[in-house]
Amino acid sequence: MNLLTLLDMAASGLPDRVALGRRTTGTTYSGLLGRARSGAAVLRERNAEELVYLGSNGPAFPVALFAAAWAGVSFVPLNYRLSEEKLLALLAKHPKALVITNGAPPAGQDAISTADWLAGTEEQAQETAPWSDDPDAVAVLLYTSGTGAEPKAAILRHRHLVSYLLGGVEFAGAGEHDAALVSVPPYHIAGIANVLSNVYAGRRLVYLESFSADGWLDCVRAEEITNALVVPTMLARITEQLGDAADADVPTLRSLAYGGAKMPVPVLERAIRLFPGVGFVNAYGLTETSSTIAVLGPEDHRAALQGDPLARSRLNSVGRVLPDIEVRVSDADGAVLSAGQVGEVYVRGPQVSGEYRGAGSVRDADGWFATRDRGWVDEDGYLFIEGRADDTIIRGGENIAPAEIEDVLLEHDAVAEAVVVGVPDERWGYDIAAAVVLRSGHLIEVDELREWVRSRLRSSKTPSLIVFRDELPQTATGKVLRRLVRDDLAGAASPGHRQ
Repeated sequence: MNLLTLLDMAASGLPDRVALGRRTTGTTYSGLLGRARSGAAVLRERNAEELVYLGSNGPAFPVALFAAAWAGVSFVPLNYRLSEEKLLALLAKHPKALVITNGAPPAGQDAISTADWLAGTEEQAQETAPWSDDPDAVAVLLYTSGTGAEPKAAILRHRHLVSYLLGGVEFAGAGEHDAALVSVPPYHIAGIANVLSNVYAGRRLVYLESFSADGWLDCVRAEEITNALVVPTMLARITEQLGDAADADVPTLRSLAYGGAKMPVPVLERAIRLFPGVGFVNAYGLTETSSTIAVLGPEDHRAALQGDPLARSRLNSVGRVLPDIEVRVSDADGAVLSAGQVGEVYVRGPQVSGEYRGAGSVRDADGWFATRDRGWVDEDGYLFIEGRADDTIIRGGENIAPAEIEDVLLEHDAVAEAVVVGVPDERWGYDIAAAVVLRSGHLIEVDELREWVRSRLRSSKTPSLIVFRDELPQTATGKVLRRLVRDDLAGAASPGHRQ
């Protein structure tokens, strides 16, 4: 099944429902299918072998995704925030692509502006070849957004993405007036998943081109948004924007999903109180798994505020895996670990790709994909992720998870953000260092913050070095660039305290 089949189903069942844009002037589902047909005709006329999307959030993005599927070419969203040098290096890997951009057209490649793309697809093509239903065709090439220096192009075939939708989304399950606000980057797997899942559900898509907390709140109210997805840094800024408000005053919002990075529990608890009628969902997944593979649902979030310690502890989990997904936790020798034991997390299922352009599949012979995340599963099947395996700090032979220390730091009223890394040490091999961003108007001494950690954990997990920073380096999806923090802290000396 091709992704276009899903849009065709929506257009057949809900032809006059608005799919994209404002309630009164947006593009209907039948109109979106027509734009995809016209976009496919443009791609064929220009002999494009791939379609690169190099722009910000907007209606051109879903039109491009479905046009590529109709034309049978790979869709390649690129991070427009990259430096010119890095962008040119990525574009050089796609020499026969048509590039859609809202910036300067790259030299030496066929390119079209987002405005011209939308204008061209508005004119309905009379004839174009039908799309192929080959499930093994490559639908999306998505460069991993990890914190390493060299991105890899993950291959997502039509069958992977369709499996994700069929396993977790009800066809036409959205109400006539449901609307989803999309503020995650288009070059992230969440950007792809937002388009596909909301179209399959029959929900109207509203794009926020650039995120700001007040802009997000204004859009939710003005467009009567019912569903939204944010990354943790966005939710933190939204709660800060609301200040001392009793609630967020967003009467139509029913579901607020978050993912892409670890959510600080204090931020989440405040958000749950500010959005009392909203169902919170933690969605955990990877580029290579075609988006979400585990979910912590609204009932789990509500239970966490009722005083049960076990329910509250599960706010640190990513929930239970989806029905079509299997998970196992293994040690360094590959032995499967029991409930509660920490190791590397492996997953398998029909939506799991685990394949990279130029490298092939990295799944093992039994189909298991190594997520490179360390974690564990409790006796009730809740999956806890402690962080990337490469981030583990080995201090004097002891494996220390940075996330545990970060959570304790974030529980302090003065701390807004925190990241813990290992820095070289002659005695211990590696020692623990932390970079902390304080809340506006707060002061705290380093020794006081170290004692806060020591009293809740133990000496061996207390950072030897704590430095205060105005901000932490992050990707657009809120993942801290730990390698930059390590470089920063390797030679840092604590300044004592800062406001």
